Amino acid sequence: MQAKVAELNARLASDKSLDEQMDSVAELAAELGFDALVYDYSPVPLDHVGELITPSVVRLRQTPKDWQDLWCSEGFYQIDPVQQVAVSSIAPFVWSYLPKGETILQRHIDRRHAPVVGYLHDAQLTCGVTVPIHLPRGGLATLTGLRPQASQRDLDDAREHLGDFSQIAHALQEAAYPLLAKESSTRAIRLTRREVECLRWAAEGLTAGEIADKLNRSLATISLHLTSAMHKLGAKNRVQAVARAVHYRLLDP
Repeated sequence: MQAKVAELNARLASDKSLDEQMDSVAELAAELGFDALVYDYSPVPLDHVGELITPSVVRLRQTPKDWQDLWCSEGFYQIDPVQQVAVSSIAPFVWSYLPKGETILQRHIDRRHAPVVGYLHDAQLTCGVTVPIHLPRGGLATLTGLRPQASQRDLDDAREHLGDFSQIAHALQEAAYPLLAKESSTRAIRLTRREVECLRWAAEGLTAGEIADKLNRSLATISLHLTSAMHKLGAKNRVQAVARAVHYRLLDP
């Protein structure tokens, strides 16, 4: 397997896009028995009250056609127990949706997760492995491999390949990381360029009047930008708006 991972590293380095990298990874993951892949990345995985944010970047291979819509538009990410475990886990883990699977999920699944559980049973993708990768400045990426589970042997086989799959996931993330900035942003909040600029100056301790002088704009205009940013961030005042903008990495250069 080490030789195959080394070969994968070489291929990933030459791939020009995240989609090409996913194709390379999918080939090797299929040799380990994983029928489908889900990769996701978010610069901020949780909102300011601790709820999961739909990832900024999602790539799928061999998943059902409605997966993207359900997870990214219909709220399945927020009730996906695998994602909930991944955000607080530092180690790769095996999971199963079968009641007798005896994995970490059995301690977490409840009625809230019923839509996800039912969907994966219907899709016959009830077993898998997930590798959470916590990144600098708070970002989170995960690579998940999915497969059917007809017997205990399927789960045991997934466990046997956890280490190899983890190597694949880290190889993908290392190659993909430089590409992510081009297509990722926090989905939760969208601020205008001027709103971000005003909040950056507010973070430096400037008043609205001082920001107006810096940007050569009227006090009324600056106050409007700051108020708009506060509204989008759900903040009660400018201090809270700055704190939440920092949380969502909206003030990053």
